[in-house]
Amino acid sequence: MAIKASSSKQIDALIADLGADNAVTRETAVARLTLLGARAVERLIAAAAAGAHADSQAGAWRALEAIGDARALEPALAALAAPQMEPAVAAAAAGVARVHLRGPRGAEAVDRLATVLLDRARHVTPRLAALRALRELDPATIAPMLASLAGDPNATIRTEAGLDGRDAPRRAGDPDALVAQAVESGLPEDPAALRHALNLSGAFLPLPVLLRVVERVREREGSEPAAVRDQWRLTRAAAHVALANRGSRLALYDLRESLETAKGPLPVEFLAALALVGDTSSLEAIAGAHAKAKAKDAWWRDQLARVFREIVAREKLTRRHAVLKRIEKRWPGGLDEIWAGGAGAAG
Repeated sequence: MAIKASSSKQIDALIADLGADNAVTRETAVARLTLLGARAVERLIAAAAAGAHADSQAGAWRALEAIGDARALEPALAALAAPQMEPAVAAAAAGVARVHLRGPRGAEAVDRLATVLLDRARHVTPRLAALRALRELDPATIAPMLASLAGDPNATIRTEAGLDGRDAPRRAGDPDALVAQAVESGLPEDPAALRHALNLSGAFLPLPVLLRVVERVREREGSEPAAVRDQWRLTRAAAHVALANRGSRLALYDLRESLETAKGPLPVEFLAALALVGDTSSLEAIAGAHAKAKAKDAWWRDQLARVFREIVAREKLTRRHAVLKRIEKRWPGGLDEIWAGGAGAAG
């Protein structure tokens, strides 16, 4: 595919951002490279194979996983075959193999992932990634493999495999499987069960899966009575926290829209996620929620102001910034209220 010079420069800049010190910058680069899709694949493959350091390589693999282009499978399998590969990089390569488990070369992907999983000399991180990838397959297919892990010396592997005292696979309650079922087949009836699964597995699940959980749960919220709706909203908040803890802004739009449409305080996890990944585009939604919050919700107003100030400081904004000027015009005096008693923007 021919790449325009402007696109080429953009891709190169984003790939450079994959190695940034700031986690948010890295994750933003992953999201934007994902949107570029096939145009970025060749450069991402090169970066994944020989990036400046592990963060850059792992980020490249995660972007390739999200894109899902078949060209990435062969180099991902090669990376998994290298026993000295940095654990986090190998784990990210396992995500690429996972995407192709049901494709034309699915058998190769399964074989390579199984080799990594069963290699007790490998670091636990890629082994866990391989196990979670293989759970995409039918339970009957991987049952013998799980059973073979009963005597594994690594307790984390045994626990993740769901082995009980009788050395038999215990698939009920598997958090990865519960989240996958919620995305592929439909949400469970118990929002608390899904929330618990997200808390256990959110650090390892593919980012697009977490985004889909956010979207599906939001759809469910709208059809439920108030009491149940609140429980589903807490579950959506858990998915947001899982994304934010990994620096992902994939669902930032939902955080903004939730603030804009909320009729009262949201679960604190929404603000926790915003504090981690909120950017300049989030500030108007936060300021609007602060302006319409009732006096009795002083805690909510205080938390909104705190998050607003954190984002302003992180983005190094001043009152001369267009967004802050727009906020001041729309809600006169609002910025002074938000900054009262806290560290405000420079001049």
